[in-house]
Amino acid sequence: MEAVKAPRECEEDEFHCQNGYCIRSLWHCDGDNDCGDNSDEHCEMRKCSDKEFRCTDGSCIAEHWYCDGDTDCKDGTDEENCPSDVTTPSCSSEEFQCAYGRCILDIYHCDGDDDCGDWSDESDCSSHQPCRSGEFMCSSGMCINAGWRCDGEYDCDDQSDEKNCTTSMCTADQFRCASGRCVRLSWRCDGEDDCADGSDEDGCEKTETPPCAPDQFMCGNGRCIGQRKVCNEANDCGDNTDEHPHQDCRPRSSEGNCNLNNGGCSQKCQMARGQVVCTCHTGYRLTDDIKSCEDVDECAEEGYCSQGCTNTEGGFQCWCVQGYELRPDKRSCKALGPEPVLLFANRIDIRQVLPHRSEYTLLLNNLENAIALDFHHNKELVFWSDVTLDRIMKANLNGSNVEEVVSTGLESPGGLAIDWIHDKLYWTDSGTSRIEVANLDGTHRKVLLWQSMEKPRAIALHPIEGKIYWTDWGNTPRIEYANMDGSNRKIIADTHLFWPNGLTIDYASRRIYWVDAKHHVIERADLDGQNRKAVISQGLPHPFAITVFEDSLYWTDWHTKSINSANKFTGKGQEIIRNKLHFPMDIHTLHPQRQPAGGQNRCGNSNGGCSHLCLPSNKTITCACPTGFKKVDNYNCALSLDKFLLFARRTDIRRISFDTEDMSDVVIKLADVRNAVALDWDSSDGHIYWTDVTTDSINRALWDGSKQEVVVDTSLESPAGLAIDWVTHKLYWTDAGTDRIEVSNADGSMRTVLIWENLDRPRDIVVDPLGGLMYWTDWGSNPKIERAGMDASNRIVIIASNLTWPNGLAIDYQTERLYWADAGMKTIEYGNFDGSDRQILISTQLPHPFGLTLHEDKIYWTDWHSKSIQSANKLTGLERTTLVENLENLMDIHMFHRHRSSVRTPCSVNNGGCSHLCLLAPPPKGSSCACPTGINLQVDGKTCAHGMSSFLIFARRTDIRMVSLDIPYFADVVLAVNGSMKNTIAIGVDPKEGKVYWSDSTLKKISRANINGTAHEDIIATGLMTTDGLAVDSLGRKIYWTDTGTNRIEVANLDGSMRKVLVWQNLDSPRAIALYHEMGYMYWSDWGEHAKLERSGMDGSDRVVLISNNLGWPNGLAIDKAGSQLLWADAHTERIEVADLNGLNRRILVSPVQHPYGLTLLGPHIYWTDWQSRSIQRADKTTGTNTITVRSNLPGLMDIQAVDRERPLGFNKCSRRNGGCSHLCLPRPNGTSCACPTGILLKPDGRSCDNSPETYLLFSNRVSVRRISLDTSDHTDVHVPVPELHNVISLDYDSVDGKLYYTDVSLDVIRRSNLDGTGMETVISQGLKTTDGLAVDWVARNMYWTDTGRNTIEVARLDGTARKVLINNSLDEPRAIAVFPSKGYLFWTDWGHIAKIERAYLDGSDRKVLINTDLGWPNGLTLDYDTRRIFWVDAHLDRIESSDLNGNLRQILVTPVSHPFALTQLKPVSSPLTPFSRISQQDRWIYWTDWQTKSIQRIDKHSGRSKETVLANVEGLMDIIVVSPQRQSGTNHCGVNNGGCTHLCFAKTNSFVCACPDEPDDRPCSTISGYVPAAPSGGGNPSTRASNKNPKLPTEKPQRGPPVVNCTDKSLSVEGCSNVVTAPHGEGLHISYVIGGALTILAILILIAAFIIYRHKKSKFADPGVSNLTYSNPSYRTSTQEVKIETTQKPPIYNQLRYKKEGVCDNNYTKEKIRIVEGVCLLSGEELYWEDLKQLKVCRGGGLHACMRTDTVSLQASSASLDDGETEQLLQEEQSECSSINTVPATTPQRHASTHLPDTGWAPNRKPSTESEV
Repeated sequence: MEAVKAPRECEEDEFHCQNGYCIRSLWHCDGDNDCGDNSDEHCEMRKCSDKEFRCTDGSCIAEHWYCDGDTDCKDGTDEENCPSDVTTPSCSSEEFQCAYGRCILDIYHCDGDDDCGDWSDESDCSSHQPCRSGEFMCSSGMCINAGWRCDGEYDCDDQSDEKNCTTSMCTADQFRCASGRCVRLSWRCDGEDDCADGSDEDGCEKTETPPCAPDQFMCGNGRCIGQRKVCNEANDCGDNTDEHPHQDCRPRSSEGNCNLNNGGCSQKCQMARGQVVCTCHTGYRLTDDIKSCEDVDECAEEGYCSQGCTNTEGGFQCWCVQGYELRPDKRSCKALGPEPVLLFANRIDIRQVLPHRSEYTLLLNNLENAIALDFHHNKELVFWSDVTLDRIMKANLNGSNVEEVVSTGLESPGGLAIDWIHDKLYWTDSGTSRIEVANLDGTHRKVLLWQSMEKPRAIALHPIEGKIYWTDWGNTPRIEYANMDGSNRKIIADTHLFWPNGLTIDYASRRIYWVDAKHHVIERADLDGQNRKAVISQGLPHPFAITVFEDSLYWTDWHTKSINSANKFTGKGQEIIRNKLHFPMDIHTLHPQRQPAGGQNRCGNSNGGCSHLCLPSNKTITCACPTGFKKVDNYNCALSLDKFLLFARRTDIRRISFDTEDMSDVVIKLADVRNAVALDWDSSDGHIYWTDVTTDSINRALWDGSKQEVVVDTSLESPAGLAIDWVTHKLYWTDAGTDRIEVSNADGSMRTVLIWENLDRPRDIVVDPLGGLMYWTDWGSNPKIERAGMDASNRIVIIASNLTWPNGLAIDYQTERLYWADAGMKTIEYGNFDGSDRQILISTQLPHPFGLTLHEDKIYWTDWHSKSIQSANKLTGLERTTLVENLENLMDIHMFHRHRSSVRTPCSVNNGGCSHLCLLAPPPKGSSCACPTGINLQVDGKTCAHGMSSFLIFARRTDIRMVSLDIPYFADVVLAVNGSMKNTIAIGVDPKEGKVYWSDSTLKKISRANINGTAHEDIIATGLMTTDGLAVDSLGRKIYWTDTGTNRIEVANLDGSMRKVLVWQNLDSPRAIALYHEMGYMYWSDWGEHAKLERSGMDGSDRVVLISNNLGWPNGLAIDKAGSQLLWADAHTERIEVADLNGLNRRILVSPVQHPYGLTLLGPHIYWTDWQSRSIQRADKTTGTNTITVRSNLPGLMDIQAVDRERPLGFNKCSRRNGGCSHLCLPRPNGTSCACPTGILLKPDGRSCDNSPETYLLFSNRVSVRRISLDTSDHTDVHVPVPELHNVISLDYDSVDGKLYYTDVSLDVIRRSNLDGTGMETVISQGLKTTDGLAVDWVARNMYWTDTGRNTIEVARLDGTARKVLINNSLDEPRAIAVFPSKGYLFWTDWGHIAKIERAYLDGSDRKVLINTDLGWPNGLTLDYDTRRIFWVDAHLDRIESSDLNGNLRQILVTPVSHPFALTQLKPVSSPLTPFSRISQQDRWIYWTDWQTKSIQRIDKHSGRSKETVLANVEGLMDIIVVSPQRQSGTNHCGVNNGGCTHLCFAKTNSFVCACPDEPDDRPCSTISGYVPAAPSGGGNPSTRASNKNPKLPTEKPQRGPPVVNCTDKSLSVEGCSNVVTAPHGEGLHISYVIGGALTILAILILIAAFIIYRHKKSKFADPGVSNLTYSNPSYRTSTQEVKIETTQKPPIYNQLRYKKEGVCDNNYTKEKIRIVEGVCLLSGEELYWEDLKQLKVCRGGGLHACMRTDTVSLQASSASLDDGETEQLLQEEQSECSSINTVPATTPQRHASTHLPDTGWAPNRKPSTESEV
């Protein structure tokens, strides 16, 4: 070796080693000893993050790995000092718990796979035989090769394979050692001691294997000594064979001397013991003559150089391949790039470990059983196979984005490899014995190698060379390689192998390494298999996978559960990198040099011109096709398959293509295949059909799995046979559950029953469209094969003897024979079409044949027991071959091809003249017509009736079915409705129009459709809860229903119009309802607390209880008009009873019945549904005897009706001119009566109705607007059909146009609509945030609204034009708003930080706070225009209050109310029509909505008494208003011609002003009444009259006199002209009046202020009581409509807030109290409060922190009991949401003679929630 150069100066980017070397700075602290003296690895320990645990050795692991039962630190410190009671997670009922605690799915228990990793899921499997043939099962459940039993070596983990051995257990291909152990016969005399006692090598001819090394001498006694010790005149051997006379020793020249001719040495000479000894320089060695020297070839020595080596005279040169760099030792190579990471699969997760330090991280967890893995460095992907899920998955290298790549057709994918250059995925599957390839996303999957494969396991790719390497551990273990297109396959090694598990390629050194777990060895060879050599043969208990990096090998070992490393040349330096792992499987080094970029992508950008797969081969490429597809030319694949074998396997359906020679089965990609049994196909449209006996359905898809759809999925129980009539496109099937043969069109339509009698478990069916015949097998008590026409004609039994389980059937058209397989007789037979000439074709080795098919000259069948598909010659039964084996659950089989013969049939012309189904028939007929199930064919034999005439119809929760009574069998047909059904309960039929009506209690609708399923529509979609009973009055054209949820009985027209509540009082749980139109009676059952049967007129009059004793759950109800009796079914007494129509003569008809629900009668029979027996029953209606089951096995049965459409209906009492009624005509016992829809009074004429009530409430509940009439006493809510409601908050009504205005805070719009739902339009669509309040000025045609989100009050015309911001300052949370047009006033509530109620003129001027004390959350606001009072609700103080229009004379109307939101009140009605009592009754009420009780309440507004609930149980109640003729009365100056204003007209007390919108529109705007300017005026100033600084100081005098600026046409643009200007009123007011008026008002204000201050000093706040329910006020943007309610005590500390003026600090002032001063007392206008607060501030020092949290925090204790520390803690609970609030105002307010508040300068960011907020 060259001498090491003298230490040089290191460059800037280099690190200086202590030994003087220079290395790259990057290599410092990378875990490799690059300097040689380890000085580059003296590093600081890296810091662990706060989510990591630090092991004692300094490494970091994930925090949750601490004490998890796995040793993750190398030194085990993460599992020390753990709490002993860490319970192992218990597994769910569907899981199995492994011995060490892990949970796996229970289906993996005893399935033969080691899913736990310790075989604990395979122990105790006595009933199970999970091992394959040729395998031995250990006691632990593990499966091993049967030949290893008693071979002297422990292969089972519990050593049970060596117990109870007799000595003669060796098989024919084994050799028995002296110890009794068995080894392979081929190992005898192979030079290796396999027996461990040498007996396999005894008695062999010695094949002289020299045991001594080339530079050694072998003594006679077998010892080896150094070559130069021979003839040194010393007895080194011990037997003297190294000296004379045994050796030809020349005598030494004893007189030699180094001074003489250098002693004869060619290089160095020295004297030793007086003799000359020659030596050589470094790099040379002595030759045999012991004088001369020759060059040493260092390159010949293994591992002298890491990679490349060049020998020189006396020296050598090492070099590295691209991507590596020579280290300073000039011999080893270091990979460039990042630090290497070992990526390994650990069964339940995939982890990475840094080999040079113990850094250990999790990449993916919660896996089932990850075995093989590989990565794609460029794309940063990791791929792995899971042998429990049988899938190949991929994810990003950071663990994100987990996806399935291959999910079908895998059995045991044990190895996978990535071609990183051509982006392909290769994998081995030892279950299917294949190697497959696909794109990285799993597309274009192809079986690459399948011949002579046994159990392929490890796989490695060399894409640069275009080679694929794999190991196979089958019966002849071997390592092979081939080109990556599968060509040129060669064996590398097939000797001395047993379990070749891991395989890896060293790309730099061009070698392969593999591990053999049975031989406990790691070997290596060149890429072509030459120079094979063992690297490590000690200390390898069970190596599994291996990888290589730089000069190291890394491998996983199952036995030690560890990752180890060693030198790849010598095997020395073995180290454990990690141990105590869960179960290490595959391993890879994640580094760019493990996927070197050396080769170019041969497929280029154009995929090599290939249509599908481009695969590298040697130096070129090959185009390849997905499995089964043939190549059309060198580049392109066929787009479809011409011929393939189709077979079902319960959970999947597969095909084997006959277009290619590999015969590999491919899973067709289908969803939700649970238990596929029967198959067929139709090549004309490429469909395959299959039945599924778990989902009880018939399905179809295209042959490639696309366009999957369900064809039939109702009334099937066990569809086991299927056949396609490919000529007329019909589907035939057998059902072994219902014992029927049925037919339908290929899409499942027009289904009908063909054969229903004398069938007993029919199985397979085949049709012969050429002969018009069908054949089927029947394996019931008398097994037989039958034949009939395809129209069910001419049915005969053709084979009835010597059959047990006749399964598969097949027709051979060439020989005109029928073939069948019998699993009981274990034969395949055939006979003629009529059953004659019966022959056995095959009768040997047929354990359990099932499916059968024919094609050309072969017969194919599936066999359950041999788990295989086989074929044979169809004529001789010979030439048997197995196509596929080892497939469980094989079912039906068919050959798909494109040569089915087609024939002209009568059905091909005009559908054979049939109106519905045209079925083929045997000649001479050729065809016949058929009708869908339950419909009769008419006498012409061609057309079908228009549906069933006599039938049962019943509801089954998710569908409605009909059973025809016209035909001789009972078959249920599903009503094919487009809409969905969730919980259909009640059902009714209108035989006249042929419509069925039903109620759905989940969808809360009543719907109808035609009996054929068309014209589906909802007729009632609002106001229903649980509609249990429904009856159609087909004579009177009405529908009646009961509702158990609302406890009402209602009626409507058949289209749902004119709906009316008939009965609403004293109903508990009304259920069944029955009508007797001719008598005018309706009957209903009530199964509430006191069950009863009641009767009334069909108009709700004359109500009587008929029967009220001995009833439990009266469910069904029916009227027998012929027998004049009433029948009912009671599920509690388990009887069906009968009585006269007046309830007398009661008797039991049928008893016991289990759980009857629906009851109906037709003709001489009664029919009922029974929940418990899940069936429909029939009995005689007079005697109750002769009970039979009509249909069984029908879960979810509800109501049932029997219908006979042929029976005449009878006479309609209302038929003449609707009984003279304008709206509803309803029968009653002695005639008819007229009625109006709910809430509308009948006029005095007793015949006509208005279209809407006169006086009514309108209210919103977010998703609906409803009406409650106040004209009638039932107070039923009726939905107003306004479309598209999302979150309606505020309402108002304009009685002039009859329009409803509303705000929707989901859409952020204001809309209007007519009350019948028409004419909906959006009037304001942008610039809204949360519109809480809305008020209509019906005189000036303006609307006002508050916006809590933007804190503004705005106005616009009713159509949304001329929009203007009126007030936008000093608003905190404006909510409700109300107008008083005749006074010109605008009122609003503000529930912000300082709650208040304010008033201004309608133009926003003269703003004034009316009330700001003793207010919490003023929510609703309404005006009493007559008594001139304001009413409001306070949802915080839980009361309703009122005051006069100036805020005085305040009084509490009612307290407590729980959480009122909005309120309204009624104006007295005085019209000559109205009786006086109604005025006094109606105008006294105040109505409000309440969130907590979810109800609308009312109370007497004068007395505060007579509280009543108007409507209960309504979620999300919002606004409420009264609409009455007198409510919107009165007028003002804007009422005529808009006051002459161009845009906005605002009335005042006795004047008005004109105003312009904020944004000018296309019309010129004038503020002078009657003046229309020619040009658009200047933009209006958006701010209102009040100054922004201090609204309490009017900046101008109130504008009473003439305008300040005269607006003429010259001065329209002057400031002030374009704003609000008072119009002259009358002749104009005199200035002295103005001054006098102003002074008077001023004096009054001073008096009021003084009075209020006085009252405040006297008053003490009343304690509203402890433990009230308080709320957080709503934010409407919530997803739910719930309001959180918490109970808090309201602190009774108001009394303690007296004025302490002494300078003493009071320690009782907690922050809580200050909060109350701040929030609840709301800082009345007196300075004394400020003084108190200032004093508090001095005591406390600093601002107060108060958390503004919108949700409710309740303090259970009263605040007085909280000490400072607790309060402090509570206050700091949510620092993030705290705002520092300065308790001292910015300026000390001056005294003003007004009740306005000082402008405090407080700016809270959030809404306060409760008074006890912390």
